Amino acid sequence: MKKLALLSVFTLIALPCLTTVAHAACPVQNCLFYGGDLDLNDPNQNGLANENDAIVGGNPYGAATFQNFTNDTAWNVTTLFTNNLSTNTPTGGYWEIRSGVSEGNGGTLIASGSGAVTNTPTGRSDFGYTEYTNDVSTGGVNLNPGTYWFAVVPICTTCAGRTFNSNANTRLNGVGNETSNQQFFNSSFFGANFTNANNEGVFGVFSSGVDGSSIPEPSSLIMLGSGLLAAAGVVRRRLL
Repeated sequence: MKKLALLSVFTLIALPCLTTVAHAACPVQNCLFYGGDLDLNDPNQNGLANENDAIVGGNPYGAATFQNFTNDTAWNVTTLFTNNLSTNTPTGGYWEIRSGVSEGNGGTLIASGSGAVTNTPTGRSDFGYTEYTNDVSTGGVNLNPGTYWFAVVPICTTCAGRTFNSNANTRLNGVGNETSNQQFFNSSFFGANFTNANNEGVFGVFSSGVDGSSIPEPSSLIMLGSGLLAAAGVVRRRLL
């Protein structure tokens, strides 16, 4: 069994490795990006604190993990989610999308919000924790092509348990593009200011994802419109 990476029972940042149970694929329907599943065969399987609860609290969160993704076309992001190993039942969720994040630098906040959160079991468990998909609605955020970082933090300020974002270093069932080993951890509780997540263990990729749709380029819309007009003309001639 891998050695524990911890400070104490109450200031635990990262989890070690243990159990089994498998589940597959991106847990949302219109998945634009997914880091991948927690791979229970990965010797570096782990989880990093991602929570706002009675033990690790703060404003707007006690600890947050930030996963990056790269979109080559414009996206309309409607939902963000994280897969978390947890003993809590969240009452809400907080989310952020950022650009330009680097060591010690939170970059630019593109959008953020809070609201209702789902708590859906993935079918996996580890370290004595059950893994849940926690997703929140963004209300629709348009992103131009580029590289972005996002976080989804489950909230339960009265819960006495813990929540850890699963890693996905093998990118099992992953979708889309990202830059591995460029994920970040931010927590005033743990004294971390947008530090590379690997400073807390092996966290090359998180089990987190983005839901939404691609936005057609103007040229594509023009071609589509031209095609529809041409088709309408054919139908009209047939009716005359």
